[in-house]
Amino acid sequence: MINGEQGGVIHAMDRAVMYGDGVFRTMCMRQGQVKCWPQQYRKLNADCQALDILCPAQHILEQELRQLALDEPDCVVKIIVSRGEGGRGYGVPASVSPNRVVLSSPAPQHPIRFWHEGVKLHVCEIRMSHQPRLAGIKHLNRLENVLARMEWDDASIPEGLLLDADGWVVEGTMSNIFMRVGQKLITPDLSTCGVAGLQRDRILKYAPTLGLTAEISHFTLPTLLQAEEIFVCNSVIGVWPVRQIGAASIAPGPVAAQMQRILESAID
Repeated sequence: MINGEQGGVIHAMDRAVMYGDGVFRTMCMRQGQVKCWPQQYRKLNADCQALDILCPAQHILEQELRQLALDEPDCVVKIIVSRGEGGRGYGVPASVSPNRVVLSSPAPQHPIRFWHEGVKLHVCEIRMSHQPRLAGIKHLNRLENVLARMEWDDASIPEGLLLDADGWVVEGTMSNIFMRVGQKLITPDLSTCGVAGLQRDRILKYAPTLGLTAEISHFTLPTLLQAEEIFVCNSVIGVWPVRQIGAASIAPGPVAAQMQRILESAID
């Protein structure tokens, strides 16, 4: 749906098409209900505000989500908010009005072993550039992730690990990453690049319920490989334990499975 119209179109001069000028969120819908919808909307609104884009009203998006659910009550939903149509050039027209896209697609069919046995990560060659103004935001400029995902074509490796230009671990190509060291659960500092996903927020929130201290800090790949446990997360996959990064094997741990259960059952 585009601006509430089923099967609508986006104009070629839309700034999302021309410049990637907009934001998005991807989430799971089950039995017609979007998981953690209030939190997802708050994230969408915050990202819009960070780019000075007017976010669609929550009740409008809820109405459109209900319409999608009539045809596909169990699916992956993506919401895109573009700054709108504008003329040639980077300057933003004074009269620009946001466009919104709400679409659904079937949930990806990953092997069940990814949740139980863990996944392999490819260490990406591309390095993420620093831009603090955009750090944490789910904006539409995702070319670094696209190029990173083009580096491998192996169905047994579902995710890649991204580092920044200074060698700090940032995230996966489609996920956030955590490591456990003793009773600390650590995730990368995203103050210069990367996307701060909703599941990352939730894991930081629920870590103390498992007796863990949540920490956000910079760390390198060698430090990551010394962790007692590693896992990745996003709103579609939930939590995947990591069992291998490049050629290095990772010992399985209990926290990933515990977080799987907490995130699935918790009502935020």
